Amino acid sequence: MPLVHQHIVVRSHVMSPPRNEETLKNWMKDLVEKIDMKILNGPHAVYLDKEGNRGITGVCVIETSHIAIHVWDEESPGLMQLDVYSCKDFDKSVVFEHFSCFEPVSSEWFMLDRTDKLSITDDIQKA
Repeated sequence: MPLVHQHIVVRSHVMSPPRNEETLKNWMKDLVEKIDMKILNGPHAVYLDKEGNRGITGVCVIETSHIAIHVWDEESPGLMQLDVYSCKDFDKSVVFEHFSCFEPVSSEWFMLDRTDKLSITDDIQKA
């Protein structure tokens, strides 16, 4: 079993949420490269045009686990929720730097260590 099970969960209100599937897929591809991972499948993205739940969901299967992102773009600011889970160590500051293109106005996040049991390694942070 891998020694690292790192999982970051982010909830953020943003001024510039992605509004089309290609934009989100390209963003995920770039994130995978920046955190030094390898894509196994995807990224995939689907836009749901249903009142009250409009937005994009994207997923990418990486060699060491997954990236999932959900975007609700009906409101301003939009809401985005992201999780990156990997059995390989990655730098969370790179994730935040890459996320900054969406112009977050408020964010909360925490980091889980899922190695032996679930434990929060970084308490909920607000920005």
